[in-house]
Amino acid sequence: MNETTYPVYGEITGPVVMIGFGSIGRGTLPLIERHFTYDKSRMVVIDPREDAADTEILERHGVRHIRAHVTKDNYKDLLEPLLTEGEGQGFCVNLSVDTSSLDLMKFCRKLDVLYIDTVVEPWLGFYFDKDMKNAERTNYALRETVRHEKKKHPGGTTAVSCCGANPGMVSWFVKQALVNLATDLELKFDEPAQEDREGWAKLMKKVGVKGIHIAERDTQRTINPKPLDVFWNTWSVEGFISEGLQPSELGWGTHETWKPKNAKEHKKGCKAAIYLEQPGANTRVRTWCPTPGPQYGFLVTHNESISIADYFTVHDKDGDASYRPTCHYAYHPANDAVLSLHEMFGNGGKAQPVLHVLDEHELVDGIDELGVLLYGHDKNAYWYGSRLSLEETRRIAPYQNATGLQVTSAVLAGMVWALENPKAGIVEADEMDYRRCLEVQRPYLGPVEGHYTDWTPLEGRPGLFPEDIDEKDPWQFRNILVR
Repeated sequence: MNETTYPVYGEITGPVVMIGFGSIGRGTLPLIERHFTYDKSRMVVIDPREDAADTEILERHGVRHIRAHVTKDNYKDLLEPLLTEGEGQGFCVNLSVDTSSLDLMKFCRKLDVLYIDTVVEPWLGFYFDKDMKNAERTNYALRETVRHEKKKHPGGTTAVSCCGANPGMVSWFVKQALVNLATDLELKFDEPAQEDREGWAKLMKKVGVKGIHIAERDTQRTINPKPLDVFWNTWSVEGFISEGLQPSELGWGTHETWKPKNAKEHKKGCKAAIYLEQPGANTRVRTWCPTPGPQYGFLVTHNESISIADYFTVHDKDGDASYRPTCHYAYHPANDAVLSLHEMFGNGGKAQPVLHVLDEHELVDGIDELGVLLYGHDKNAYWYGSRLSLEETRRIAPYQNATGLQVTSAVLAGMVWALENPKAGIVEADEMDYRRCLEVQRPYLGPVEGHYTDWTPLEGRPGLFPEDIDEKDPWQFRNILVR
């Protein structure tokens, strides 16, 4: 891709308001510039931080900057004049933390303003509220608030919920991987329509998928070693710590015969997921990615763990789940982030005084290998995803590393889809046209590949010590969870 070949996907006829200008906001800005026409005089970034590098970028791009916190008390007064300035339909791009996605989404839809975010984010204080029950601090609970709003107010102005790399892009990968797998298995099938959730679920059941790992390995390395008392990560540290200290969550498959003793079910909602009474960033699972092969990952809660399991559930005549895949994140972050987590949990879960996102200048090499591992079928396991390198990222997009570009390009794809479907109501990535979204995003993803593997979580086990494993069914969560 070069500057003379950037496709312009559409016109944003009203204001563009970006909330948050962290690592993802910085990377998204040039993609918006490249691929949309809009009135730059009506584009504004809202971010409270006074950062010289951010200020320089915004001044270079001629974008107005409002230094303010978007809060529960001020969001309507702050945002309404910005979102409704002049003619046309505005677009709110919410890339912030500690702002209620649901409240902002409802407000934008009331104003007929398009909306997109990368996570169902709550107002400040939610993640660390010791007075809340753990069930109330889950992503399941947050997602249910958005799904309730969708059910209560169907249709209307499009609001895209949870559309980053994951959640977001990985839901599109699941559908592409499923089609690839069904084809390679030489099954007779017709690809379901975009809106045919039941058809997609029945196809996954027919293929025989028992579960899905969002299997990721970040091998990006820093030039200098990590110092003590600093949390380093390749994307939002605040976001990673917040989700990492939430309960570990996973979509719960119908093939599972065992649950951990600290597993809890939900009494209301879709009931597609369970949670564990322990933090996700301190919960390990066995998984597989092409570059490292077998590896440990952290079972950090993510919206896609629930939405994918929910989307691919087959219900019987009584409404009960007759088929559902297990689904969860299995994340091995950059080595410096692993060290940072080890340091943080060693200090009772208290975060370091300095939180820092490693930018493209501080990293020397590596890739972010992010894909979906569909397992338990007749070909054992199939990984499909992006193997984007830092070197490739530097070549094709500014202000970000490989991890960031996988997120920002998904935001771009979600914005394109919203512009092309402005009256779709509230949608998750699973409900969008995966082919169109990947068509937009793929030029920014480096090699996008599929790999089969004969690895299972029973490989090499039991070893030197006795283990409580299920040798009859390798793909039981009993064998995947590190205990």
